[in-house]
Amino acid sequence: MAEFALPANSKVTEGKTWPAPKGATRIKTFKIYRWDPDSGANPRIDTYQVDLDSCGPMVLDALIKIKNEIDSTLTFRRSCREGVCGSCAMNIQGTNTLACTKAIEDCAGDVKIYPLPHMPVIKDLVPDLSGAFAQYRMIEPWLKTETPPPDRERLQTPEDRARLDGLWECILCFCCSTSCPSYWWNGDRYLGPAVLLQAYRWIADSRDEATGERLDALEDPFRLYRCHTIMNCTRTCPKGLNPAKAIGEIKKLMIARR
Repeated sequence: MAEFALPANSKVTEGKTWPAPKGATRIKTFKIYRWDPDSGANPRIDTYQVDLDSCGPMVLDALIKIKNEIDSTLTFRRSCREGVCGSCAMNIQGTNTLACTKAIEDCAGDVKIYPLPHMPVIKDLVPDLSGAFAQYRMIEPWLKTETPPPDRERLQTPEDRARLDGLWECILCFCCSTSCPSYWWNGDRYLGPAVLLQAYRWIADSRDEATGERLDALEDPFRLYRCHTIMNCTRTCPKGLNPAKAIGEIKKLMIARR
């Protein structure tokens, strides 16, 4: 019989419990993944009981309250608090989403919070996104033209501009990529839904003149074709976008030019 051993310090243990203050009547329990690489200890799940009467309505409000008033060692990313920057992407109640747009009242039972899955963890809820952003740089996400620049902006028809709807709104939170099994297993070679949606955003732009060059860069057994249309990316996108459709459009262009 084959035996498998987990890597050292990989087993998640039970952590510390922080009880609600005395007199609290509306208490919500948050179970949060904690890991400090400098401690040498295993990851743990700490439990925080938060008084919702003195807390904002979103999960990010609870995290900020915990850090400010209960446990200052808790580490997470956040910035805009408006669902625009993508910094506070994490796994909440088993779904990748943004903490700033996830309402506490929508979480049944204890709120379980983990970092984005299948990413190296820097600390606590902070994943290492350096690999994902290196892939983003690879697609050269900027307008590429050969014709001389005009005296004013490069114009588009309303119809051409409409083709970018559902693409430009991506905030690179990587909720979709980290929910994709193909990206879990081949993240070093498969670009993933977020980056491929961004790639199509420039391919679809009528002002861009490097479509052939962009398609050449994606013509690879792994970069594009590891997508098996599982649709996890579309289901989890907190902005309501459809990365799977964008990937399908790229595949159709690949076939058309053959």
